[in-house]
Amino acid sequence: MMRNFIAANWKMNMTIPEARQFLHGFIPTVQSVQEDDIIIAPPFTALYAVANAIQGTNIGLAAQDTFWEEQGAYTGEVSPRMLRDAGCQYVIVGHSERRQYFSEDDVVVNRKIRATKESGLGVIFCVGESLEEREADKTFDVIKREVEAGLVEVSFEKLVVAYEPIWAIGTGKTATVEQAQEVHAFIRKILYNVYGDNADEIRIIYGGSVTADNVDNLMSSQDINGALVGGASLKPESFSRIVHFKKDIS
Repeated sequence: MMRNFIAANWKMNMTIPEARQFLHGFIPTVQSVQEDDIIIAPPFTALYAVANAIQGTNIGLAAQDTFWEEQGAYTGEVSPRMLRDAGCQYVIVGHSERRQYFSEDDVVVNRKIRATKESGLGVIFCVGESLEEREADKTFDVIKREVEAGLVEVSFEKLVVAYEPIWAIGTGKTATVEQAQEVHAFIRKILYNVYGDNADEIRIIYGGSVTADNVDNLMSSQDINGALVGGASLKPESFSRIVHFKKDIS
């Protein structure tokens, strides 16, 4: 049975003391969870502190971004090799905020994914359409392009795909269960075309204003294998409730 993948993306939030305080309250509430993967992606400055705080627990560590070179004269950048050294197991790549604010296109995303995989780290690969693209019935065209372009020369091992409709990120809007399931099923078909039966090992998670109030319905969908959580992951109580989601509610 596939393990669900619940990840917290803290974005540009949490100082080191704040991260430690969060974990002090959060870790005891999820220590009994063994059947699912729990991942936290703090800002770069808190990676090492979080890695130390979660050592020996059932919580893994991810970075929010990376560069595609191992080392060199790239002022301000952080390589996958450095992230692995800091204790990371995964890296988020292709998040819509990176694409929107920092002009990262499919070529850049693919280079980052390949560099991350080559370093031995897993990838949380984000895709998603804008409101304008959805209203123009271009959702599937956008998703197909982003998935296929991002996965050129990328192996299926330690790969997680995150569907994050841009219009639902940080807006309070959430795709309906039917909308999310439809896109997740479409992504699964693309993965079968790329990887054959190995696609069964790839988890497809949903992101976009996931909260303690809507996670149960989302996680009851057949092709939703987890969640990438933004704002609701900044408080121990709400993120713990998300980790302890309940499936098949009526």
